[in-house]
Amino acid sequence: MDYIVLDMEWNQPWPGSPSSKKTLPAQIRGEIIQIGAVRLREDSVVEDEFQVMVKPKFYRHLNRRVSKLTGIKETRLREEGIPFPEAIEAFRQWCGEDIIFLTWGFDDIGILRENLRLHALEEAWTDRWYNAQMIFNAQTDGSNSQKALKTAMETFGIEASRPAHDALGDAYHTALICAKLDLDRGTREYDQALKSHENGFHGAELPGCIDRKVFYDYADKRAALSAMAGCENICPVCGGKMLGSRWFAQPGRRYMDLATCPEDGKFLIRVRLSQQEDGLIRVSRLTYEATSEAAEAYARRAEKADPEEPARPRRRRKRGRSASAKKENETT
Repeated sequence: MDYIVLDMEWNQPWPGSPSSKKTLPAQIRGEIIQIGAVRLREDSVVEDEFQVMVKPKFYRHLNRRVSKLTGIKETRLREEGIPFPEAIEAFRQWCGEDIIFLTWGFDDIGILRENLRLHALEEAWTDRWYNAQMIFNAQTDGSNSQKALKTAMETFGIEASRPAHDALGDAYHTALICAKLDLDRGTREYDQALKSHENGFHGAELPGCIDRKVFYDYADKRAALSAMAGCENICPVCGGKMLGSRWFAQPGRRYMDLATCPEDGKFLIRVRLSQQEDGLIRVSRLTYEATSEAAEAYARRAEKADPEEPARPRRRRKRGRSASAKKENETT
């Protein structure tokens, strides 16, 4: 049995572009443009490598942010890229049969499966996989946060020898980290590590946090935020019902609201929504003191969005059309 340490890069359409409005055969978060992998034996020896460029079929224009991050250009995809079905066939042949996939994070396998569905290809061969982040956390500091690859390398004193945000480069560095882990024990204890992660909070919280809870099984974002502002909006001091004011959206499916308890005053509520494997919504909820840095940030945001503040008049762009032409256009 071999471990296949996998990393990929994928393209996403620019929001609002024609590509983003395409109706695809299957829903995807991104179209794969590069696959990199390293074989790791059971005795932790790093063996051969695999890399392939994939020519996109649906999102043909490369998002400039993706290009800047990865260094991949459209010309390279045109010259070196091969269609996804051919790339996957070559990858499967290289992998062999008795394998377990390791990735750094939860996204890569999900993106791979979405792209397989998009091309109506079999995906059962991806069933055996583990997020190496969970094993790393369990065998180092025991935290629930998702560590950056660079952080894990620094923990083990691994010097970067390949480019970052390159599929093969990241796969190689991940393989070096995995070689220092007890993967046999890690896979046996994976369910417990995953449960600890799911019940925890991801990323560093701001100072002033006084309460943390996790909620499960909401049908969608509206139901989750409604519960957080309603039945689950409980004062961390007296346990009484609090009243919310207004949710403000933040990056990464995060939202914040300032809630008020009649007895104990105001508290900032920050929530993060994530999708469970069954498609339902999980909510990580943090409660902060009203004097915290996070609450001050909310106050500044609310002040800028004050509904009582008069809106600035929008300037009309002059067009070189006559009034009669405009009227004719309006009536047709």
